[in-house]
Amino acid sequence: MISMDSRTPEAGDEGERSVIRPPSGEAPERDASPAGFLYVLAFFSALGGFLFGYDTGVVSGAMLLLKEEMNLSALWQELLVSSTVGAAALSALAGGSLNGWLGRRACILLASAVFSVGGVVMSTAPGKVALLVGRVTVGLGIGIASMTVPVYIAEVSPPHRRGQLVTINSLFITGGQFVASVVDGAFSYVGRGGWRFMLGLSVLPAALQFVGFLFLPESPRWLLQKGRSQEARRALGRIRGGRSVDEEYDSIRASIEEEEGKEAGGGGLIILRIFGHGPTRRALVVGCGLQMFQQLAGINTVMYYSATILQMAGVQDVKRAIWLSAATSATNFVFTLAGVWLVERVGRRKLTLGSLLGTGLSLTVLAVGFWLSARYSPPATLHPVDAQNSTCRLYGSCELCMLDPDCGFCYRENGSAVFDSSCVPVAQASTDHAAWGRCSNQTEATSSPTWAYNYCPTSYSWVVLTGLLLYLAFFAPGMGTMPWTVNSEIYPLWARSTGNACSAGVNWSCNVLVSLTFLHVAQYLTYYGAFFMYTGLVALGLLFVLGCLPETKGLQLEDVESLFTGPLCSCGASSPARHVQYSRLDGSNAPLSDDDEDATD
Repeated sequence: MISMDSRTPEAGDEGERSVIRPPSGEAPERDASPAGFLYVLAFFSALGGFLFGYDTGVVSGAMLLLKEEMNLSALWQELLVSSTVGAAALSALAGGSLNGWLGRRACILLASAVFSVGGVVMSTAPGKVALLVGRVTVGLGIGIASMTVPVYIAEVSPPHRRGQLVTINSLFITGGQFVASVVDGAFSYVGRGGWRFMLGLSVLPAALQFVGFLFLPESPRWLLQKGRSQEARRALGRIRGGRSVDEEYDSIRASIEEEEGKEAGGGGLIILRIFGHGPTRRALVVGCGLQMFQQLAGINTVMYYSATILQMAGVQDVKRAIWLSAATSATNFVFTLAGVWLVERVGRRKLTLGSLLGTGLSLTVLAVGFWLSARYSPPATLHPVDAQNSTCRLYGSCELCMLDPDCGFCYRENGSAVFDSSCVPVAQASTDHAAWGRCSNQTEATSSPTWAYNYCPTSYSWVVLTGLLLYLAFFAPGMGTMPWTVNSEIYPLWARSTGNACSAGVNWSCNVLVSLTFLHVAQYLTYYGAFFMYTGLVALGLLFVLGCLPETKGLQLEDVESLFTGPLCSCGASSPARHVQYSRLDGSNAPLSDDDEDATD
């Protein structure tokens, strides 16, 4: 087993820390935990991730039905999406204190109960206000689960399986989004009220998780931190299949006792201690930065508004847009599987860098697709006689007309040619049938016109769809999973709950920012301008990761702190200032001491 010498925070800040490996000829001891029970733990824990994915993903298809049935404005659409993530941001921040007070297991039980209540409220909502309450309720559950589940899985996992098991939570998030999109597609045929089934089915996995966790153990590390040593030993023995856990137990206990010694000398609020302790402060900056750039890359714009984006790109039929949205969710799920396979082979750092590079290129393709659609957007050749007091008459093309939610494009089509087209006002309480009638009144009666609301006729839809699929293929295995995996590893035990709460809070806050502003940003910058903006933010994220993210693969949780003892942004795995080199021993990485590194040279 990898071991590390005792040290004080001050010594750690000066980089005076030695990292040793087992004597020559000895392979590091690998934990013999039975894989079956570990995967049972990961499965029931990751149901929280599934609910996270389902409740955030199901709104994409449901929104197409809701905005017609409830006549939702752009602001109400953004509220129903962003209220969930706003509530998640608040509960994620509160989740740090709850985790420290109640424990990981109790917080997961609480989250699944809140999910169940929210699902019932949404499925029975009589109007948009009640629906908003339900969306806020599930958001509270999502926030608690999002910061608790990765911590729980990381704390019960052996080092050589930790990255893979924590990444399973991200796999379940994308799996939840995929299942949500399939459910959206299936219930889009129900007609009026189909959204109730879409939103209400989250009750089933929430109930399954609640029942399952009644029979699963608490985190041994949390129990030891609370002084419940006998319970901790029993829980660790159960997780490790009844095998001897003395060495691991003693290692965890020694680490906790060392941290308690520091706490006795430091005291104060945990967040103040984090800011006052160099390595932990640097870890928090890296963790929060990863979560921030995950959201600023636009992932939840794509997931929450995927059906809307496809419709904007020229997909006319609502049901077809929903099913194409399901295809994008399937891509997200499949490539998250790739992340589960790659995380312990490639490592966190390389996987994240490659993901960001591909994500930036894919966003460029997406933006170019919308630019081509705008560049060759059909002109408005007629002026509606009843639109004198409407802004619609000011727009000379379909692209400009589409950006105004109060207008729709009315046109005739002959093959690929568009003619007799105009930008027509949408009555405030109109249905599709009424809008069709308004469109018919604006043109000659020689052929049936087409009413295009929220989309333009274009031959470049395939470019946008290609960009979406490439985006998810690159984003899912790296930036989709690694922020959660890395944050579950980089904090010492005394700061783990608070550090994960802060980073999850940053994630959800940026999520709110992106989801609440996307439709308005698209109106002001155009759709291609919005995605070019996300491309620029991804470029900044690439520079941040390149300079600040170390490799944590193969290290014990208690040993990761050593990676943050240098300057903030010189902690790359290959930085000479770090004096850390990784070599593969029996399939796992063990750090080398300075002397060993010199010997390899």
